[in-house]
Amino acid sequence: MDDIFMIFLLISFTAMFVFVILSLIQFAKRDKIKGMKQIKFAGVSLLILIISFVGVGTTTESTTISNEDKTEKIEVNAEVEKPEESSETEEERKAREQKEAEIIAEQKAIAAAERAKAEEDAKAKAEAKAKEESIPREYKSALRKAELYAETMHMSKAGVYEQLTSEYGEGFPKEAAQYAIDNIVFDWKEAALKKAQTYAETMAMSDSAIYDQLISEYGEKFTPEEAKYAIDNLE
Repeated sequence: MDDIFMIFLLISFTAMFVFVILSLIQFAKRDKIKGMKQIKFAGVSLLILIISFVGVGTTTESTTISNEDKTEKIEVNAEVEKPEESSETEEERKAREQKEAEIIAEQKAIAAAERAKAEEDAKAKAEAKAKEESIPREYKSALRKAELYAETMHMSKAGVYEQLTSEYGEGFPKEAAQYAIDNIVFDWKEAALKKAQTYAETMAMSDSAIYDQLISEYGEKFTPEEAKYAIDNLE
């Protein structure tokens, strides 16, 4: 805006000067009409010159005020943003720093423990997978068959083993049958109880007769402990 007003100022001043000269020339030639016309043009130029002066002054003042406002805002913001001086004592600062260090150390310890557990779990899974892959197919089949006999026929551990190895039963090698017995997860006491209930309900046998049948070498082959649990809990 300052540049525009300065251009108008320069043009109006030049025009006024030119029109004044031309009016003087016309008056010298005794041509009053043209002289008055040039005087009017000079007056218009003077008016434009005054307006340009006022415009330049107003713009300059506005710019000054705006700059002052900006300076004041910057100073105010600087005062607002200026951090308060800490009233923390040296002992408090050391205590705070120690507490922060303890928190960081605890977080690192937790992260390290989580990493170690994740690595341990991954290692255990890898070992379990490798072990599973190393087990012969026949061993796995013997284990599945043992679970079937135990769950559906409520057989004892010795009875399951005998059925797995019998030439009249499953005919598994002794090694495969032993692997199945060693790895089966089953509650043999509950199996003895269910077998006892079957004898009691279908054959109306006494407790002592059921007990003998449960532990008999020619019967169910449960252990005395398993048979006693069955009799004690028989309804």
